[in-house]
Amino acid sequence: AAVPGMVGGMLLHLRSLRKFEQSGGWIKALLEEAENERMHLMTMVELVQPKWYERVLVLTVQGVFFNAFFVLYLLSPKLAHRVVGYLEEEAIHSYTEYLKDIDSGKIENVPAPAIAIDYWRLPKDATLKDVITVIRADEAHHRDVNHFASDIHFQGKELREAPAPVGYH
Repeated sequence: AAVPGMVGGMLLHLRSLRKFEQSGGWIKALLEEAENERMHLMTMVELVQPKWYERVLVLTVQGVFFNAFFVLYLLSPKLAHRVVGYLEEEAIHSYTEYLKDIDSGKIENVPAPAIAIDYWRLPKDATLKDVITVIRADEAHHRDVNHFASDIHFQGKELREAPAPVGYH
């Protein structure tokens, strides 16, 4: 999930250097999104302790998805941001189901890992439910940012022409 923000931020960064122009805060916004998604992964790694083959699967998917998304972003940033907006919407739905499973007792509401408490500045007694709630809020923000970016492109403008929503995380 960290790939789209990194690809978009990287390509905008390189474009900014080539054209000697500002990004309107979009480089920072997209790289913040990538870092935030990385923290989602790091938190889940703490909670789940994936096996070696699950880690290999993540690396493989990352390699394929990075290259595919890179090409998509080069061809159509408008479509790339729209796709991410819809992927984030699906993530919101998934985390909502996760919260329902915690509430119903299907998933144990264990203490939040220290990495999550530190990153999201949660109370020391935070639980898994608190972590999933803030992650779902992050995903909603990413959805809105990416649909906003796509809308800017749809209007025939460059991202730098509209101020980016910076400083959320």
